[in-house]
Amino acid sequence: MALINKNFEEEHFKGIDFKVKGIVKGNYENCRFQNCNFSDCDLSTIIFSDCEFESCDLSMAVLKEASFRNVKFKRCKQLGVRFDHCNKLLLSFEFEGCILNFSSFYKLKLKQTLFSSCTLHEVEFIEADLTNAKFLNSDLTRAVFENTVLENCDFRTAYSFSIDPEINRMKRAKFSSAGLAGLLDKYNIIIE
Repeated sequence: MALINKNFEEEHFKGIDFKVKGIVKGNYENCRFQNCNFSDCDLSTIIFSDCEFESCDLSMAVLKEASFRNVKFKRCKQLGVRFDHCNKLLLSFEFEGCILNFSSFYKLKLKQTLFSSCTLHEVEFIEADLTNAKFLNSDLTRAVFENTVLENCDFRTAYSFSIDPEINRMKRAKFSSAGLAGLLDKYNIIIE
């Protein structure tokens, strides 16, 4: 349920079920959302600037032309979220301790994006620009990287990834020696 446009500044929203209550369309600046439910909510055209989402559920939220500018997600559940439907202008966010399974970042410019202690099962990064991104202690099981820019990315503590260096740009990307197997998966070789 979408309500009229409104501006919100430095407000704290705690424990609100926006799936039931509906969210007011508008601009949210320096706001904090804590333990809120946005699952299946229509967040289209809403602008979030310098906001923080903590322990929120945004699974299957509709993000058509939603704006996320310098937004932090901490310990959020974001299953099946189409971030590729967001407004691309000034798009900037970071994820800490989030579950992002089945989400899509298709063709997004995500330079310097931080994914720390995240679960990213079957996440789509096809044709995304992840230059200087960091995947710290993150699980990338069946995440898809195709024609992805991974230059200067930090995968040293990431795990369960499979990345084909022949179809991705990976100049100066960082890997631990334990992670090298994820770069050789397509050759079906045994590494002991």
